[in-house]
Amino acid sequence: MTISDYLLAHCTPADDILLDLAAETAATFPDAAGMQISHDEGALLTMLVKLTGARKAVEVGVFTGYSAICIARGLGPDGHLLACDVSPEWTATARKYWQRAELDDRIDLRLAPAAETLRALPAEADIDFGFIDADKEGYPVYYEELLQRLRPGGLLVLDNVLQRGHILEENPSRPAVAAMQRMNDTVVADKRVESVMLPVRDGVTLIRKL
Repeated sequence: MTISDYLLAHCTPADDILLDLAAETAATFPDAAGMQISHDEGALLTMLVKLTGARKAVEVGVFTGYSAICIARGLGPDGHLLACDVSPEWTATARKYWQRAELDDRIDLRLAPAAETLRALPAEADIDFGFIDADKEGYPVYYEELLQRLRPGGLLVLDNVLQRGHILEENPSRPAVAAMQRMNDTVVADKRVESVMLPVRDGVTLIRKL
């Protein structure tokens, strides 16, 4: 047994909906299936949403909808998730499983560049929870647009902050790694927030707005 297996074995088990979604994603999109979050990370998202008492959430990067289910399940009464993506193919699978999970009425999918969707939102700081798991070069824009609209005490979660260990490279050749290095430096220097980076899977940073 690996450490990964052990972690999953000591996490509240995934239900049939999440198990079937993960299996269908792997079978239908084998070259992209690695973009789907793991079950333990999904469980962490659900717990974080519950702990913050979130009712209004935003997700940037939907893929086949696993993380959206985890976030939506943690929302309080009358909670709502705005889900941003650009792929009708991937999100067709997401819609199917959202309906099966009886969450389709709580998730609003916007198929458009996320920067456009976020900039079109009202300027009020009333978002409780945000999750960013999309193109890494776009993180700075998604971060800034969401942070402006995050309520004081609200939580923002960034995924893939360790870039499979490549984040330690001094002169990274991959644009995504260089972009994430800059993003990580931006967050830790941002006086509007407090943050902690966790070695969960490919790394997540929890960011609380002051």
